[in-house]
Amino acid sequence: MTGTGTRTGGTGPAAALRALHHDRRPGDPLVLPTVWDAASARVFADAGFPALATPSAGIAASLGYADGETPADEMFAAIARIVRAVDVPVTADVEAGYGLSAGELVGRLAEAGAAGCNLEDSDHATGALRDPQEQADRLAEVRAEAGDALVINARIDTFLRGQGDPAAALARAHRYAAAGADCLYPILAPPELLPELAAAAPLPLNAMARAGGPSPRELGELGATRITFGGGLQRAATTALSAVAERLRDGAGL
Repeated sequence: MTGTGTRTGGTGPAAALRALHHDRRPGDPLVLPTVWDAASARVFADAGFPALATPSAGIAASLGYADGETPADEMFAAIARIVRAVDVPVTADVEAGYGLSAGELVGRLAEAGAAGCNLEDSDHATGALRDPQEQADRLAEVRAEAGDALVINARIDTFLRGQGDPAAALARAHRYAAAGADCLYPILAPPELLPELAAAAPLPLNAMARAGGPSPRELGELGATRITFGGGLQRAATTALSAVAERLRDGAGL
């Protein structure tokens, strides 16, 4: 699948981000570096990436929180700083939406300048999956509030929650596509299942590249249209900084 639903027109950051999903060849997915602050955003924008994403885990770590515990105000402020720092579209991970109504969520994303968002179908209060129709209704409300001004990446947490049957993910995928999502993100789907998922999914797939796993190009060859990294880039940067800290502690230079 190489397009994002039927929404192909419009102007502005969301239209630019949406267009980047179109006509991707196998092995040439849209790579969205997941940046956690203004400085990291500038690094990847200056390297030539045409769009960026934010990771809730990476931003949480940079602000001193565990993943899933960042207050909404701090998360949206961090997203806004990233958007201001670069001149490319930024799509934001807003977890399950922080308990905001669809109108409030879309308004906060617009204030921050985000071109898109991830919305996941886990219930943070219970740690379980939300009812698929309830999540589809939520996505439909967000779409109605946003119109075409937001690229919605619907995260499907079945694999994360131990449901390994692709049919469970695909059942949700079809509901979320009908509700107005642009992309589908079956997080932690095993790479060997991506061809089956991509062939049956009604929208482009987002896959997460992980250390030691397939490269973005390889994930694209398996069927992913876009690639993100979760908090992996922030962790890699922290590991590199730890090595610098050890050298300085031991009396060496940079």
